[in-house]
Amino acid sequence: MPTSRKLPLIAAIVAFVIAGIFVLETLLGPIVAFPLAIVPLSAGIGILRRRVWSAYGFATFILVQLFAIPIVVSRPGSGGAHRIVFTVIGSLLLGALYLVAGRSLAASGAARGKAFPWIVAAAPITIPWVFVQTFEIPTGSMEGTLLPGDRILAQTFPLQLPKRGEIVLFLSPRDRGSVLVKRVIAVPGDRVQISRKVVILNGTALDEKYAVHKAYEQEFYPEDFPNDADLPGCEEGHEMLSRQVVNGEIVVPAGKYFVLGDNRENSLDSRCWGFIPSGDVVGKPLMIYDSIDQTPEQVLSSSQNWRGHRRWKRLFMVF
Repeated sequence: MPTSRKLPLIAAIVAFVIAGIFVLETLLGPIVAFPLAIVPLSAGIGILRRRVWSAYGFATFILVQLFAIPIVVSRPGSGGAHRIVFTVIGSLLLGALYLVAGRSLAASGAARGKAFPWIVAAAPITIPWVFVQTFEIPTGSMEGTLLPGDRILAQTFPLQLPKRGEIVLFLSPRDRGSVLVKRVIAVPGDRVQISRKVVILNGTALDEKYAVHKAYEQEFYPEDFPNDADLPGCEEGHEMLSRQVVNGEIVVPAGKYFVLGDNRENSLDSRCWGFIPSGDVVGKPLMIYDSIDQTPEQVLSSSQNWRGHRRWKRLFMVF
């Protein structure tokens, strides 16, 4: 077979393999991956039908992703710089393959096809990733708002100042490579205390319909806060909070936030490690894009990350 015909055939096969990977990922992973299979599938079919822009278009689609890749994979919790290198190299190789396949088709007199649909398709799939990021919920600290196995889409750009009652994502005070999710209870200047598990903000008891209180044999937190309890692992946070106690209330300083998990008795939060700096806030949840019924151990395990039944009713829940 002449090289001019062999190369487009190879490119079509690779496109079908990529489409198959997306389909397989949908079965074993996020359901939102399924629409992405349409792009390489369309490219493969078009190349087999000898349409030049099916190859050029898929090359354009792949190479446009390069603009978003450094932003996406350099964010907290995305895997670090090594992912940038591998992803960029892979994208460049695939892009080059389809550019050369397109030239081969054009040289052999193949039909040109339409460029516009491919150019239009590249933008709406690439541009949103500049503004949003995906996260997995590994623990039950936000139950019953968020469950272990929930996958959320969060707005990470532009960042807005959190408001009282909003759920936010922020860098873990203990592991700067991890992102946590909690609810903002108090903002700079607010006065907050907890009495018999009831949060009192600026002198008014909050009606927290989202809060969950479960009984445990040994409860970690006392019912009242602030207090003189010596909680293991919380010494640094308690020292921070103690400097802000005025008349039995904690006054939130400028540029800081007081956050709690909705599952109050099963959440490490500001009661332990103190305030969250505004500079550590990385995003605000927008919706649950997928949800798998899992234990925290399964979420954190790379071999079991997507094992479990899909919670269909939680898909596409908006915050």
